[in-house]
Amino acid sequence: MRKPFGVARLLSALAMACCAGMSVPAVAGAVYTNDFERAEPGDVPSDFLVLDGNFAVRSDGTNRFLELPGAPLDSFAVQFGPAESENVAVTARVFGTGRGRRAPVFGVGLGGVSGYKLQVAPAKKALELLKDQEVKASAPFEWKTETWTWLRLQVRKLGPEQWHVGGKAWTAGEPEPKEWPVTLTERDAPPSGRPSVLGSPFSGTPIRYDDLRVETLSE
Repeated sequence: MRKPFGVARLLSALAMACCAGMSVPAVAGAVYTNDFERAEPGDVPSDFLVLDGNFAVRSDGTNRFLELPGAPLDSFAVQFGPAESENVAVTARVFGTGRGRRAPVFGVGLGGVSGYKLQVAPAKKALELLKDQEVKASAPFEWKTETWTWLRLQVRKLGPEQWHVGGKAWTAGEPEPKEWPVTLTERDAPPSGRPSVLGSPFSGTPIRYDDLRVETLSE
């Protein structure tokens, strides 16, 4: 059974946000946000756990973001925020660039290393929902190169021994879709772990991440 966020835990999250240079808006349900505007370029925020990859905060002169370099060509991820297993959602904005027929793969995750992942796979023209490394659901998605893309992944408890996992993606500047194009109904309890952003720079160009957000969902 999930333990609810208590006052002490919320204050701890807010204190962590202040220390890491995060912007935490007064929105019900938000327990973690990071827009990197007060993070030091060249570093990774102190509350992040880099699983692999040379992630670093970068700036284009008007905006700061977390960046994964275009080499080496492998799969990388970094974790952030509180560890939860259910009634939680993660949202992030991601920027990538294609090169010829090559394009990056990128996404967000919940439930730690072996949890759920929502990723955009431009070469397949698809949005994919994975559990650990296995694709569980897929839907058509037209990715636009050199454009920010929003991703949202959530795990919600529906009842005893039943959980709903849903993911969506949309181009920045367009309305958020009401529907969840990739979904999964689980009978086994979701794994507990921290949210993440992930990427594979197969095009040899950097991947940028911004406006990370973790929120709790009402049952």
